[in-house]
Amino acid sequence: MNQQTLSAFIWSVADLLRGDYKQSEYGKVILPFTVLRRLDCVLAPTRAAVLKEKAKRDAAGVQPHPFLLRAAGTSFYNTCPMDLKAVLGDQDHLRQNLHAYVQGFSTDARDIFERFEFATQVERLAKADLLYLVTEKFARIDLHPDSVDNAQMGHAFEELIRKFAELSNETAGEHFTPREVIRLMVNLIFIEDDEALAPKPGNSPIRTVYDPTAGTGGMLSVAAEHLLAHNPAARLTLYGQELNPESWAICKADMLIRGQDASSIAFGNTLSDDSFPRRTFDYMLSNPPFGVEWKKVEKAVRKEYEDKGFDGRFGPGLPRVSDGSMLFLLHLVAKMAPVVNGEGGSRFGIVLNGSPLFTGGAGSGESEIRRYLIENDLVEAIIGLPTDMFYNTGIATYVWIVSNKKPAARRGKLQLIDASHFWQKMRKSLGSKRREMSDSQIHGITRLFGDFTEGELTLGVDANGKRLPEPYVDTGSDGRPVAPEGGKLIKVPVSRIFRNEDFGYTTITVERPLRDGAGKVVRFEKGKQKGQPQPDSRLRDTENVPLGQDIGDYFRREVLPHAPDAWIDESKGKVGYEIPFNRHFHVFEPPRSLHEIDEELKAVSANIMRMLEALAE
Repeated sequence: MNQQTLSAFIWSVADLLRGDYKQSEYGKVILPFTVLRRLDCVLAPTRAAVLKEKAKRDAAGVQPHPFLLRAAGTSFYNTCPMDLKAVLGDQDHLRQNLHAYVQGFSTDARDIFERFEFATQVERLAKADLLYLVTEKFARIDLHPDSVDNAQMGHAFEELIRKFAELSNETAGEHFTPREVIRLMVNLIFIEDDEALAPKPGNSPIRTVYDPTAGTGGMLSVAAEHLLAHNPAARLTLYGQELNPESWAICKADMLIRGQDASSIAFGNTLSDDSFPRRTFDYMLSNPPFGVEWKKVEKAVRKEYEDKGFDGRFGPGLPRVSDGSMLFLLHLVAKMAPVVNGEGGSRFGIVLNGSPLFTGGAGSGESEIRRYLIENDLVEAIIGLPTDMFYNTGIATYVWIVSNKKPAARRGKLQLIDASHFWQKMRKSLGSKRREMSDSQIHGITRLFGDFTEGELTLGVDANGKRLPEPYVDTGSDGRPVAPEGGKLIKVPVSRIFRNEDFGYTTITVERPLRDGAGKVVRFEKGKQKGQPQPDSRLRDTENVPLGQDIGDYFRREVLPHAPDAWIDESKGKVGYEIPFNRHFHVFEPPRSLHEIDEELKAVSANIMRMLEALAE
């Protein structure tokens, strides 16, 4: 079954609900029924064996749970003698039979339907005389993984959640991340794990992957598929935590079908209630919500910060309450496995907006977090993505790759990759998402990271001065780029490598003396500063001196020539860090000459005069 057919079927159910349900409520029915049918199809081949095993163990008075798991061949089972099609056979007792069928699932699977509040929806459908029609529609479709693989199912769930969120004016992008962005992140975090990726005899490496904002489990699923595609013998354990109950239920269902331990997908707020407080992970992925305040969990977060300091997750500092994305960054850092005798360690990728790169001056929470990461040599690379890539926002986004096991060549350095030109236009927009990355573009960005080298890209500029993205540069017969008609070609940097200290600075406070009405310097008359000039707060200024530069030399060169009476207040100096990403990739293009502009104005004026003369005739 293709994606289009699956989506069309699921949306056909909405036609049944129209009138009795608001559009924003369709998901309360469609999502749990889709999961129910998916689980029903997965268990179909082993249903008879499970029922036979249950009867055998009950007769022997033995706890059947482990035996039923083995008989089912999955990490869940159902002991109800009816399947979904059989439930439909007794229309007069459909409601009771459907409840009994759901109660027949093992505990982990039953929890999913409790989060969906499925029982409430069954009662509502029954009262509206829709229960049979809806159940019958789902019972007829085949959702077994052989017909609809996990990737297709994931796409379908994400599309449903996105549409339902739009209908209820919620933020769709809080729930999932575009698949091509996930594939890029997975490529980058696994790129140097030769042991896990190389299929060798007897090579069965064990790896853990964690997502603290798991959503429907898209990142975890793609990570699992990537690793197993390279090395089928690899053993991957997936962990996640999710706050939205519907997304959590879908994620947990997906993990059950994959045979993962369902307890590894936790429900709750990661920031205030860490479900894996003593665990560390080999790899991690996250797309936390952008620009969302953390006021609801402020009390718990501040308590951990004040009571535990660096023994907790937030020791380096706290960002402003209006944006909690950097708290997830610190959370992931705290989950990194330690490096012992050159072994172990972690790498993770996290999607952030531009704010964490530069928000907050020296001494602020944001700057202190950046300082901790950079001075501890944890940031490997930051990749700037194209705009219009996400479903709920068109703003610029960045992927941070963070690791405590940097290879020797990367130590003390940080790579910036500008991938904003690596996109192609989608045939049909989805929300704010109008652009996507092709497989070749993902490979190109991955290669830039893997080669750890600086590089340039040739772009075309059309006749209107608009830059064309990477795939829209034509080549001639000799394979070289050709300028678009009326336009030109330009070279832009796409990868640059810096020393860690290049992003640091010292903020110095520059004071100037207070003067009386006669222009005479006012001095302190008492205390340790007796005889020293009093500073004039109105003339106070600050200067950012790059790390590595002598502050005294900078002051003499940049300040004293303009303010000979100034001095530095040594007690107020602060070290800060910022990453001015766009500045490092800016390509200066000289403005047009005045003569060219003048000639264009003359031509436009002449054209206007001709039009006016034509109107006067």
